[in-house]
Amino acid sequence: MQYLVSVLFDAPGRATEEEDAAIDVFNAKLIADGHWVFAGGLGEPVSATVIDNRGAGEPIFSDGPYVESKEFLAGFWIIEAEDLDVALKLAAEGSKACNRRVEVRPFL
Repeated sequence: MQYLVSVLFDAPGRATEEEDAAIDVFNAKLIADGHWVFAGGLGEPVSATVIDNRGAGEPIFSDGPYVESKEFLAGFWIIEAEDLDVALKLAAEGSKACNRRVEVRPFL
């Protein structure tokens, strides 16, 4: 089963050197233990572009985030885990490593 672990943050800026080092250690553990699928950090919400091509006309491109919110998605991991309990344990380790709150959701 694969899970999305979303990293939530509420301030501009990137991870500190210490946080980056802890994330690298956590990523290496995920890889070594066979849980790694993919991960990445994301730009700040002001760098987002929303595209709406639901209509019959031309697509609409809008600068800025889809939703105005205090918190935003700062990065993510996609992990492989036997079940939700394992995914939650790994997410708790990821939260500690990146020093951010995380949200876990299964892929359908």
